[in-house]
Amino acid sequence: MQFIIFIAFTLLVGVIAYLATRNTNENSEDGYFLGGRSLTAPVIAASLLLTNLSTEQLVGLNGSAFNEGILVMAWETLAAIAMVVTATLLLPRYLKGGLTTIPQFLERRYDTATKSITSGLFLSGYVVVLLPIVLYSGAVAIIGMFDLTTLFNLSQGTTLVVTVWSIGLIGSVYAIFGGLKAVAVSDTVNAVGLLIGGLMIPIFGLMYLGDGSLFSGIETLYANDPSKFNAIGSDTSAIPFSTLFTGMVLVQLFYWGTNQAIIQRALAAKNLVEGQKGLIIAAFVKILGPIIVVLPGIIAYSIFGDTLDASQADQSYGLLVNRVLPPVLLGFFAAVLFGAILSSFNSALNSSVTLFGLDIYKQYLNKNADERQVVRAGKIFGIVLAVLSMFIAPGIANAPEGLFGYLQEVNGCYTVPILTIILVGYLTQYVPALAAKVAMVMGVTLYSFSQFFLKDYVISNGGTYPHFLHIMGMLFLCIIAVMLVIGKWRPRTEAYVQTYTEQVDITPWKPVKIMGVIITVIVISTYFIFT
Repeated sequence: MQFIIFIAFTLLVGVIAYLATRNTNENSEDGYFLGGRSLTAPVIAASLLLTNLSTEQLVGLNGSAFNEGILVMAWETLAAIAMVVTATLLLPRYLKGGLTTIPQFLERRYDTATKSITSGLFLSGYVVVLLPIVLYSGAVAIIGMFDLTTLFNLSQGTTLVVTVWSIGLIGSVYAIFGGLKAVAVSDTVNAVGLLIGGLMIPIFGLMYLGDGSLFSGIETLYANDPSKFNAIGSDTSAIPFSTLFTGMVLVQLFYWGTNQAIIQRALAAKNLVEGQKGLIIAAFVKILGPIIVVLPGIIAYSIFGDTLDASQADQSYGLLVNRVLPPVLLGFFAAVLFGAILSSFNSALNSSVTLFGLDIYKQYLNKNADERQVVRAGKIFGIVLAVLSMFIAPGIANAPEGLFGYLQEVNGCYTVPILTIILVGYLTQYVPALAAKVAMVMGVTLYSFSQFFLKDYVISNGGTYPHFLHIMGMLFLCIIAVMLVIGKWRPRTEAYVQTYTEQVDITPWKPVKIMGVIITVIVISTYFIFT
């Protein structure tokens, strides 16, 4: 019965996505890559949230909360402030320029080589890190929830391969053959289900602790270990409080303001008002994110704290679901979780197709390509990329312990340099392309040297090393200084002025600043409440 509910809900999402996109012109660049620039605020908000939320957060962040408590909510709540900055500062500039990809702006502001380097960094991150990790973690979650190894009488390795390819093929159909609008529509439906399903886990968990009473469960949860509700981390915690003012700000702003897989939803807005509304709605919901991706981890600690050690924390969410969720709801929740997995996979894949088609194929392989040829080339590249990721993903099972944390740290190689050259590009007029190239090489090289050589050397010799978020903050300031110096030394001959392409209406949403202030105040208040 559970499996039937799972299949039925998954098919329902597919049918809705097909009906909503069958009249979209998928042969044009705007139609395929940006859904015809037709997305409205609710669709943008839902797609933003579900693109971000997947098994990595549901399993990983709740696992961190199992060990660290509520302080890991910083990954969720501070995202809301980053969305406000994106809505008020970055999105108006993006839509004014009629951008389809972030590297397109870098070509206009600097030069083609800068755009190509940035596209290459984005694509390498998606291929090596994001796509295989999403497939692997999603497959592990689905296998555990349905016990597929026993159900199909297959070995663990074979079950993993079959599940990875099943997720990958379904996700590819959405992303490659449906374009962004199919991705966004399916995200919207799944977002509603994930919101319902995600909230069910802490509710049933608290009722389990309170012997049927929600409020008694809250009292019991706090009484069991009040230290889990302290949002101010120590210097040895996973997120020291000081990092909230250094690298954490940069990571959030990069992810929500410049990461192609995320910001592409806002770029597809029918106008600036809808784009800003979508980001603000998503920001308000993101403030409540800890209820879904942090609170269950703390509940799991109260239930399984005596049986699971810190190294087994990632198992806590699945155990909690199986312990507190009524069996009749398990199929629905599994389908919603499957939708979240698909969302992260097909969103990254769609963005990879966009970057390749517009920034590489049309730029270097076929400069005279028409829109139909660009879309076709992007789809072929997407198929190749999807297949490669499906081959790579099962091999992650043989990787050393702690690989996921390592790969998160690897993302810092391009986070700081890309964010820096975008911000400097918008906030200055005379900094030249040379400065952007130096910044990219400098950022990747210094961060890699710091985290993958110098840190190990210092720690192995008994020393202490700054948190990687602090390293990001220091590099950010250093790279900005270098870019400004180069701008004084060899400035552009003409000031850069962004032109309005008139592709979309960029009249701003009047309440956006007021809403931004409200969101910021709420986020800051949470730290006073949980201190």
